[in-house]
Amino acid sequence: MVAAKILVVEDERITAEDIKSGLQNAGYIVPAIVDSGEDAIKKTEEFGPDLVLMDIKLKGEMDGIEAAGHIRRLYDIPVVYLTAYSDSNTVQRAKMTEPSGYVLKEQTGLIKKPFEESELHAAIEITLHRHKMERDHDKLCSTLLRSVNEGVVTVDSHCKVKFMNSVAEGLTGWLELDAVGMSLGDVLGFDEIPGLVDEVSLSDAVGGDDLMLTSRDGSQIPVNGTITPIKDENQEIESFIVAFHRVVFKSVKS
Repeated sequence: MVAAKILVVEDERITAEDIKSGLQNAGYIVPAIVDSGEDAIKKTEEFGPDLVLMDIKLKGEMDGIEAAGHIRRLYDIPVVYLTAYSDSNTVQRAKMTEPSGYVLKEQTGLIKKPFEESELHAAIEITLHRHKMERDHDKLCSTLLRSVNEGVVTVDSHCKVKFMNSVAEGLTGWLELDAVGMSLGDVLGFDEIPGLVDEVSLSDAVGGDDLMLTSRDGSQIPVNGTITPIKDENQEIESFIVAFHRVVFKSVKS
């Protein structure tokens, strides 16, 4: 089994070296130690770690929370916070980046006590396992969605495109690679998108008939479709699945 690579982001050098030593003794690979958010992003791109262990207070203008948000969005790499900061404002900001773990350093006054390595290693192993399961699940779902006959687009809670199958590419004229991160309305050319999203937020699914899709080349294509919300365990909407198909009008014989 290949050892997991963990990028350590910590502004206190002695603490960072202790973390590195403990991780290496546990069998992990530590490709680098960095002390700023900017360097964390650069080294994530350079080394492609399996996990980033992130302190919140860092050198430079970018703190660990902002850096973690960029890393999750750009590289889909899990982040575990290892920090002494546990006030409610910090925790709420950290939650917005969807961290995979949050391990607290204990402190008395200005002197930080050693953290529990067993707790840290447990958080790392749980995170690595969960991330692998999520990726396997995403691969299965994308394989299934690519095999259906309808155009399918998945978007996040802000209606930014995350996935498109080949049928959706054909109808919209957008390749998935170009469309990811774009607004759903811009990809489909639906003026009705905001209203449908508001409506689907109050129900399990919303259908739209006789909609006019505007493809990338400006062509107008009549479609029918549905928007279905995907909710988390708290019934909060975390994404949407949009499915649609071309409407074929049959000529009526006199």
